[in-house]
Amino acid sequence: MWQEIWNTVLSEFSDIPDATEITRITLRILVAAALGGLLGYEREKQGKSAGVRTHMLVAIGAALFVLIPQQAGASTADLTRVLQGLVAGVGFLGAGAIILGTKQVETRGLTTAAGIWVTAAIGVAA
Repeated sequence: MWQEIWNTVLSEFSDIPDATEITRITLRILVAAALGGLLGYEREKQGKSAGVRTHMLVAIGAALFVLIPQQAGASTADLTRVLQGLVAGVGFLGAGAIILGTKQVETRGLTTAAGIWVTAAIGVAA
């Protein structure tokens, strides 16, 4: 029974060829989390709504959206479409961080929205 479970696990992750590739993927995700966390820490110190956890999640999510198609063997054209969708999706997330004030000229959250957007770019770069 255990051998059958082990064989199933191996077949499910057979697209990751060796320990070097697993280390590379893990390192990229950790770098994305760390860099996103640094940006989030600064925002949290300023008392903003999107802090460490939000920025780390955005960076990890962006990194995964790039790593998964790469592991699946996606072409460059496919990766550009993934990036287009990612940028649009993060734009909506940033728009949710922008709050209109009581006056039409008063807006809040633009810097937080920009920080979320940059955090996604950091995740993609990682």
